[in-house]
Amino acid sequence: MNSADHLTEKPVLRGSVVAVALDAKHRFSKTPRLSIILTAGYGVEGDAHYGQFVRHRYLAHRKPRSPNLRQVHLIPSELFNALRKPGYDLSPGDLGENITTAGLDLEPLPLNTQLRIGTSANVRLTGLRTPCVLIDRFKSGLKSRLLAEMPNPPFRAGVMAVVSEGGEVSLGDPIRAILPERHHLPLPPL
Repeated sequence: MNSADHLTEKPVLRGSVVAVALDAKHRFSKTPRLSIILTAGYGVEGDAHYGQFVRHRYLAHRKPRSPNLRQVHLIPSELFNALRKPGYDLSPGDLGENITTAGLDLEPLPLNTQLRIGTSANVRLTGLRTPCVLIDRFKSGLKSRLLAEMPNPPFRAGVMAVVSEGGEVSLGDPIRAILPERHHLPLPPL
């Protein structure tokens, strides 16, 4: 490779999985597991949000045949570390996420970023997880801590994704972020 080739390479964003979780019922928090299985077009096997069409209770009530853009919820573990200072002791799965990551700043990534996880799984980012009133019911005052000081992104509660390629995801799996070729749009609230 010559020096001109080196200048055109895209930076590789890398991280890892520090926890996985799921819950078969629509509860706020999810139960940590050793591994989860992702199914293309459906999400996390055994999770309440598993399905081709929207499974979020409020959204499903309004438009039950809408595509499920919230198949997988990912949160960076660095968020939990930042929330410990103001007194919020959170563990993986507490905020309803399926995959807790390390080393990737998820919320600023563009729409349609692909995350290759482990040996075979691939998810495509569809939006920001919107903090709702249930967060304050879980821990009083937590919702205001998830609202960002800067507008991009407007809040920090993780990201939502759809499964492009299925596979098993386990603690310690590597994650590689692949940015879209063009049109880097910010993640919309979901």
